[in-house]
Amino acid sequence: MTSTPTRLILATRNAGKVTELRAILSDAGLPHELVGADAYPEIPDVKETGVTFAENALLKAHALAQATGYPAIADDSGLCVDVLNGAPGIFSARWAGAHGDDKANLDLLLAQLGDIGDEHRAAHFACAAALALPDGTERVVEGRLLGTLRHVPAGTGGFGYDPILQPLGDTRTCAELSAPEKNAISHRGHAFRGLVPVIRDLLG
Repeated sequence: MTSTPTRLILATRNAGKVTELRAILSDAGLPHELVGADAYPEIPDVKETGVTFAENALLKAHALAQATGYPAIADDSGLCVDVLNGAPGIFSARWAGAHGDDKANLDLLLAQLGDIGDEHRAAHFACAAALALPDGTERVVEGRLLGTLRHVPAGTGGFGYDPILQPLGDTRTCAELSAPEKNAISHRGHAFRGLVPVIRDLLG
């Protein structure tokens, strides 16, 4: 058992992710201060060279923990399509070639699935959230959001593949949900909330 730290580092420069995890920690009654990677601009981003979401999350978490001396949290996520044997998976953000071109990624995936009927369009968003301590201790929690893929994008919220994934039990895509609705069921929300007992166990 380590002594209670005052700070946790989240390996992201996305302010929305930091806000989301802060709220989860606060709701759980955890006292730790959470900051994003932008609090350490001198530390370069880590290349995601792993072949699974968990490996990529651990790479980022360990790098930040070693560089800062504080426990670090990182996540990696993507869309996994059953009929494509889990692809795009870890390549979700660069499925069409250029990293982060949401429209190109979406258009390519829809083209690849053009002849696939509704009964074979099952897919899920997956997220691995990792906690790494400076002493090398590590834990990983995974979360999923199950759904089916639409033939045509719908909604203007969210990002990435949100306009085509319709969560099970809903009639809307993730891009048609409000932010609170999406956070309540999202793969990242499930994974981050799953880290709460891990943080409590390892850090107090």
